[in-house]
Amino acid sequence: MLKATYHKLILQFHAPAATSRGYLDAKASYIISLYDAENELIKGTGECSLIQGLSPDPESGYEEMLTRVCNNPQYNLSFSDPVLDPFPSIRFGLEMAWHDLKSGGKGVLFESDFTRGKAGIPINGLIWMGTKQSILQQIKACIDEGYRCIKMKIGAMNFEDEMGLLKKVRQEFPAHEMELRLDANGAFHPIEALEKLKRLSDYELHSIEQPIKAGQWEAMARLCENPPVPVTLDEELFAKGADENKEQLLRAIHPQYLVLKPSMLGGFSKSKEWIALANNANIGWWITSALESNIGLNAIAQWTYTLNNPGYHGLGTGKLFSNNLLMRTMIENGFLKMSPHQIPHG
Repeated sequence: MLKATYHKLILQFHAPAATSRGYLDAKASYIISLYDAENELIKGTGECSLIQGLSPDPESGYEEMLTRVCNNPQYNLSFSDPVLDPFPSIRFGLEMAWHDLKSGGKGVLFESDFTRGKAGIPINGLIWMGTKQSILQQIKACIDEGYRCIKMKIGAMNFEDEMGLLKKVRQEFPAHEMELRLDANGAFHPIEALEKLKRLSDYELHSIEQPIKAGQWEAMARLCENPPVPVTLDEELFAKGADENKEQLLRAIHPQYLVLKPSMLGGFSKSKEWIALANNANIGWWITSALESNIGLNAIAQWTYTLNNPGYHGLGTGKLFSNNLLMRTMIENGFLKMSPHQIPHG
């Protein structure tokens, strides 16, 4: 019989991380251990990553559901149980732990050239909101570290100030040297969004994530029809009703890209459902972590490599926390790679 336990981990950011919805200085993760009651030496480890105010999981009753899951072997054996539908991060934590246990509990969930240290995953550098000077410093640091794709969060500053910043960025880092992606986190009003995208198109952007808030299918569809800047859906994919209406959502909106976060979508299996639909509809996609500790990041990276998507993925979050766990991943020249040994988190 399988047994499960969990413990809470509060991850502290090195510096407050600014988004269009405010600042994060800490976040909670819940580490699940899954093991056979008759052989407790081998255990699978998973992570349930919860971001206050951003994760779709209800915060009220979260630990009660975790306790219920750990005390009931039914859920341990079936992470697809409908009772977990409102808790995608718990479902993902169980799925992660199950894959780890099945593979011997050594943290290698999907063996490949990536886990053997022979191949890497191209990733984007992540630029947090801040002053103009701090943003430019972050970008310069990413370029010096070998990144050739940068993702910038926008929406917290005055739009004219952000336009000025983007102009400065492109003057210093032209498009042939650096792919630039934006993430608005739903900051634009639908009435003004198209005009803002037209103005942003001057800066040769790869794409913009979630320009307006989720749940406005008609308004988003209008933005995605011949958009000045290609549109990527993010929060739209885990808004209320999205999971059970995947095909209808993509048919109605038909975005240019999807960004897939397993912690928000309910795990690998759920994410692969979106991938299949996107491929059928000729919609691009990439994978992004969601502020997991190195446990979750390690699992997501291993799975991402198996998908054979050569584009840039958002997996460069391993050094955000001051108290992160030992890790197996490292970044070299804009590629996420895996070391055969645990290394300090930096």
